[in-house]
Amino acid sequence: MAQPRACQEQEDRLREVNLSTQRLRVLPPLVLSNPMLKSLDLDRNKLRSITGISKLCNLKKLILSKNEFVDFPNEIQSLVCLERLELNQNQIRIIPEGVFSHLPRLKHLRLNNNRLCALPRDLAACGGSLQYLNISNNLFRTFPQPVLQLARLQELHVQNNALRQLPRELFQGQSLKMFKASGNPLREPPSEVCAGGIRQIRNYFSQLQHGLGQEDKRVKTMFLGASLAGKSTICRSLKQGRSKLVPKEERTVGIEISEFQIEDFTFLFWDFAGQLEYYMTHHVFITPQALVILVINLHMYQTNDKTFKELVGFWINNLSMRVPNSVVLPVGTHVDCCQEQEVAEKTHDIMARITAMLAERKSNLAHFINNLEGSEEPKFYVDQWERLKEMESCTLTILNLVAVNCTDHCDIRKLEATILKHVKNEELFPEVVRVLPPVYRQVEAAIVDVAGSEEVADHGMTDLQYLLSKLSQRKNLASLSRELLQDILRYLHRIGLVVWYEEIKHLESTVFLQPTFLITMFKLLVRHQLVQQLESISVETLIGEHATIRDRANWVWTFKSKAMLCHQAVRALVKHQLCSEGMWDVFEEIMGHRPHRGRGKLFSLLEHFELCLEVKHTEALNPQAREFVPGKPWETTQIQGKSCYLFPTYLNQTEEVSEVWGGDHPEDIHIRAYFSPEIPEGFFQRFLVKACSFYSTHWVAKVTCLLVCNGKPLLIKENNQRAYSYLELRSRKPSERTGFQFAWDFLVAVVLITQKLAEEWPGLHVCVKSPCRTSGCPAEFLWPDMDGTGATTKEDVKTCGTCGHRFGAELLLPKVPRPLEEPPAQPSAHYYVTSYGTTTFGPSSIQVTRQNISSE
Repeated sequence: MAQPRACQEQEDRLREVNLSTQRLRVLPPLVLSNPMLKSLDLDRNKLRSITGISKLCNLKKLILSKNEFVDFPNEIQSLVCLERLELNQNQIRIIPEGVFSHLPRLKHLRLNNNRLCALPRDLAACGGSLQYLNISNNLFRTFPQPVLQLARLQELHVQNNALRQLPRELFQGQSLKMFKASGNPLREPPSEVCAGGIRQIRNYFSQLQHGLGQEDKRVKTMFLGASLAGKSTICRSLKQGRSKLVPKEERTVGIEISEFQIEDFTFLFWDFAGQLEYYMTHHVFITPQALVILVINLHMYQTNDKTFKELVGFWINNLSMRVPNSVVLPVGTHVDCCQEQEVAEKTHDIMARITAMLAERKSNLAHFINNLEGSEEPKFYVDQWERLKEMESCTLTILNLVAVNCTDHCDIRKLEATILKHVKNEELFPEVVRVLPPVYRQVEAAIVDVAGSEEVADHGMTDLQYLLSKLSQRKNLASLSRELLQDILRYLHRIGLVVWYEEIKHLESTVFLQPTFLITMFKLLVRHQLVQQLESISVETLIGEHATIRDRANWVWTFKSKAMLCHQAVRALVKHQLCSEGMWDVFEEIMGHRPHRGRGKLFSLLEHFELCLEVKHTEALNPQAREFVPGKPWETTQIQGKSCYLFPTYLNQTEEVSEVWGGDHPEDIHIRAYFSPEIPEGFFQRFLVKACSFYSTHWVAKVTCLLVCNGKPLLIKENNQRAYSYLELRSRKPSERTGFQFAWDFLVAVVLITQKLAEEWPGLHVCVKSPCRTSGCPAEFLWPDMDGTGATTKEDVKTCGTCGHRFGAELLLPKVPRPLEEPPAQPSAHYYVTSYGTTTFGPSSIQVTRQNISSE
């Protein structure tokens, strides 16, 4: 039996050849002399041509991605059996006619990440076979018509091109099952419609047939800047068309939303408070494709590094990480308190420093890219390289600073004219105009009427089914299906006119007709001077919650020292603030009805956006807790204990974490996740919520966190200095070989949580390194790409190129040292991280019947 099996394996090797990452510049003659070959993988080489490929007449699968092709290889037309062709991530500009007409069996075609602006007409010859087509990340300005002839196409990717219109014919057939078009300046249908998927696009075109499309010119405008910069004054002055000074006591708390018209453009103004406490909520509302007005107090500004970082650099840095393709208009205020020459000097200084910041960022990215390309094994870093190249292509556009005297009506008019001029520039704002079926505007107008009616409270929080019922009762909307009404609601949610979080379990049936009330909910617990709010809770409110003045003092102490509030304290605080704003009627709905201890809407929101974490306080761990076994459902047990809520934004740096950890040891396994340009504001706090939601045994402080899993501790420390920003992860070195598997499983799981969270900052680069274990040596070992399997190196020993010392690879990279006698190979550990940081381990099992810390 062994001989036939060996023959079969040899035959398989002849039919399938993988030559990826071999730095090939020509095809090996041995490959070209193999007529039996059916699959050839040439991914990640240096190929510019494939001379001789026509000899492989039986080839079904050909992968040429990530090479150096500039001209499309014409010899491919001889591969008449070809079913799968991948030419993505090259530099191809033109595909000649006469290739695809010879490929009647082609089912899968990848042409993404090239320089294409058109497809050959004969692609239509594949209409009876082609099922998958990817032309994303190219230069298409108009939709390629040959695609409309692909009758069996099931999956189409056109993301990140320059498309402004999609043909309705594309969606008339029933074969298309998946369509992706994000990153295009689409007007018809708008990107917010395409985000709803094929069904919503079909509904859009169906309604467009019933009448001419209407142009909707709407611009989301975000006012950012430090506290007391004058954001609210600028915002209200523009809205009222005249100078409108805002007193200090009326400054923004959280975010204020307003709307006004300039000519035929509708501006949605989002005025963000400047205090750092509020910045934790900004990630919920800061979106791409918006005009960012960065307000700078020129009177406070000084031409030095410190004030530039506080008043300008902080915001530019965070915008470049969060929305790296934004358009930013700097506006200087308080010019009436400055001399004319002073205004000119400060304006020049600000613009010069911003230019230098962006140039430094571009230089750093080029440096990272060159380091990866120049490494000995660049094939191990391809994913990191691609991420850096994507970041390099992003452009934060900074417009010329406009200096404004907020007391001068003429200056306000000048600013208005400047804003209008910029939004009319289609190069800056290609998506400002959307084409909508008339019914979209009709539903929007009906919602405004419903929100203003006496049947709906001022806060505008309403039940989804009630709203749909009220809309269906309108004569002009009676014929619309519930499905279409919900599609239009989703569109209005995406452009910010209403808020409907259907993905949040406890909010899926609630629509916020007044988005400002959603801000009110956030700022109940995420706000400036929250301690003062706690201290001011009235005696009447305390009595209503069965609490005493002594309880209130304990709440204040616990919050100051541990950034935690018990459920009773939260209820009293929320009730106190709602009463002061005349919103007592929504208290139970927001907090959950007390007899049933419902979660309520407030904590569903805060936990969904990782602003707080529910913590159960128990006297001891539950001895009846079931063992966690990978691959099996987790069976929870009822834990008795009071609920408390941790708010990481308010944490102080205490010694408790260090005391429990017991200090760093030279033998610790430790790694660093480096961030460039820096760790974003609020990142570590959100990381705490993600990590602690899974590892229930933990200690936390402002810049440190100690997680415990199966009795083993893992320390995370934040260091956020300019040009030296990283999270350091430390665990105790296992005393036995078998302990390395669990130690690295734990470390890698936390690294993946970090990387998953970092995806929300498209302009943020994260790389993982292990410091050399020689004391004083500055060298570090860069981790290769992580593909979800445990091992990141096959080497048993790593040598430091700086100090020359050799170390077991298991001390630096995820690896288990070889035993003296090699047992049968075990399956690699696999790691999965969901959007909320839950993890699954491979061969390691986690037992939670005992959770005392040990070093093994």
